[in-house]
Amino acid sequence: MEKEKYLKALKEITDWDQKKYTNLVSPKLDEKQIRLITNPFQQFSTKTDLMAIHWHPENVPIELVEKRINKMFPNREEEIIIPTQHNEILSYGPYAGVEVDCYSKDFNRKVQLLFHFSKKRIVKADILKGMIEHTQKYRAGQLFSFIETIINPKFIDKFEEAIKNTEAETAVVEFTKNYTTKLDKLIKKNIDVTPAQSIKNKLLVNYFRSLKKFYPPHLVNKAILLLKETKKVVKANFPLDYFYEINEIIEEARSAGAGIIVPHPEQFWPVLLADYDIDGYEVWNPQSREFTEFLINVIIKKNSSSKRFSRPLLITMGDDTHLGEKIRPAEEQDPEKVAREIGYQPAWQEAEVKKNLILGGFTLKKIIKEYKSRIAL
Repeated sequence: MEKEKYLKALKEITDWDQKKYTNLVSPKLDEKQIRLITNPFQQFSTKTDLMAIHWHPENVPIELVEKRINKMFPNREEEIIIPTQHNEILSYGPYAGVEVDCYSKDFNRKVQLLFHFSKKRIVKADILKGMIEHTQKYRAGQLFSFIETIINPKFIDKFEEAIKNTEAETAVVEFTKNYTTKLDKLIKKNIDVTPAQSIKNKLLVNYFRSLKKFYPPHLVNKAILLLKETKKVVKANFPLDYFYEINEIIEEARSAGAGIIVPHPEQFWPVLLADYDIDGYEVWNPQSREFTEFLINVIIKKNSSSKRFSRPLLITMGDDTHLGEKIRPAEEQDPEKVAREIGYQPAWQEAEVKKNLILGGFTLKKIIKEYKSRIAL
């Protein structure tokens, strides 16, 4: 009987399926979601210096983000607050920002860069905006590759690689394939009314999280692990020549007066070896925090080198907050991502980190002032 219900649930697109899909892709927030954003649980009333240059609004309107920040940091004095949506330029106050995917020919791998601009300057940067719009399209293409890898027998070797890496049981594999097929049907049915920015990899994972309403959490969690491993396989096989070369996109960004930071340098470690025209490195964020002290020392050594550009490299930290996680139902949230907060980077206060920063002549206030001076208004 249970098997019959399961098979029926797979074949039919129910009212619940349609409602859930609409909710997952909708950019609109309801009253409860607005309250969650504008009434944060934490307040940092003693914090006067605020750096927030690596965070993702997702589908949360900037005016609501501003209300959240004002409540969290009521006594800030020196600040730099710039959103960095993936491959989509957004603005906050006098600034605009974006996190861009590109690739390095030198190292034959994809890297990411944070670009920060004056809002006035980016308006006229048509070539750069076109490059970023082109790059944004890859995420939609990657979602469809992600889905095809799971449900199309043509790509069974790639899916089997992910299955092997996660040691997923047959029941988990079948569950993953079946509900990926169902989401594929929902996307095709609703493609004309689905916002382009919603067609990205996390749609599949978020859809599976919603299935905890009907299936045991351990089954769904195992399926999500398999999905994440499959995504890694898909990304590893994605053609790098789709992206703009790093020097090419840096040149265009500089012509628009951009400040440029390398995020996640421990993930993109070859960039540390190159002398790209950048302003600094992010030495800490919630998913890249293992080598903070090492990275600080690398930057200090680079700054003391006679080969260095005229301006010293800066040290930054990013919270990598994804605000969309905060407005999802509790059972569907990513527990690690939902805990992040815009402007909250506790490593600034760690004793060893503070000592190394002082030795390098850095303080958070000085870094904020210097970086602001580099973003041409």
